[in-house]
Amino acid sequence: MAIKKFLQLVEIKTKTASMIPFLFGTVYAIFRFQEFKLEHFLFMLFSLLSFDMATTALNNFYDYKKAARKHGYGYEIHNPIVSHHMKPARVVLLIGILLLIAVSAGLALVLQTDLLILLLGGLSFAVGILYSFGPIPISRMPLGEIFSGLFMGFVIMFISAYIQAGDRLASLTLEGGVAVLQVHLLEVVLLFLVSVPAILGIANIMLANNICDIEEDIENKRYTLPVYIGRANALMLFRLMYYAAFIDLIVLIFLGVNPLLCLLTLVTLIPINKNIRRFTKLQTKKDTFGLAVKNFMMMNGARIIILIAAILISL
Repeated sequence: MAIKKFLQLVEIKTKTASMIPFLFGTVYAIFRFQEFKLEHFLFMLFSLLSFDMATTALNNFYDYKKAARKHGYGYEIHNPIVSHHMKPARVVLLIGILLLIAVSAGLALVLQTDLLILLLGGLSFAVGILYSFGPIPISRMPLGEIFSGLFMGFVIMFISAYIQAGDRLASLTLEGGVAVLQVHLLEVVLLFLVSVPAILGIANIMLANNICDIEEDIENKRYTLPVYIGRANALMLFRLMYYAAFIDLIVLIFLGVNPLLCLLTLVTLIPINKNIRRFTKLQTKKDTFGLAVKNFMMMNGARIIILIAAILISL
């Protein structure tokens, strides 16, 4: 399979949705706990990226198999398996290889850390597979935004911070055959608040995708959130989630969790608001879907850069 076909099958451009929370959690751990373990970082990077690519390829394969209508709505263009005339058997083999890499790197990370990573990693793998596969995949229900936002925005960020900070966040141990879970509640709550822009930004990528596909989803019996609440309400929710992320920023600065430097990220509200208006006027995969990805990158990338700057200043 040619590199170009592979990159389109796994939709490499969308991998920022998992990589940014991963980097965000790592930088946050360095900023708050002054910890960085390169080996843990690399194992999680390989596992996360491979699994993200595998689930995307699986989603495209499942859509290819389940599509009720195989023409119109740009089906011949949007599904890479169709547009590049890929052999389904090769796609399945590729998915299997990516999953093998993800599981191997994940188990290596478990051996370097503890059972909590096994638990959270296993749960994340299960949700990732069920998102695209099964009798009723999560992506075909009005729960896609919730699951993608929480698992990619918070759980990935929590794991990436946890593999650096360890028991300063939580721990899961076996004592006399009994599993003992300890959670530093305040730190976990603060980490959740820090992850809010990632949660809402990823949820909005999913929401924008489903708004663009609303007619096609109805045709193919994909009952996503916009199908249930309607286009107008979905667009209102799209706007409100971005504004909630900036309210979260103010709250974190007020609590002293984020440095005052983070106020500089408020500047990104200007281009983000412009993109919101553009998407509200027109919702298509070709013309405006990418605006949700750009908003996500600006909103979270700016905070990562500011945290890195704060770390360098403190050295």
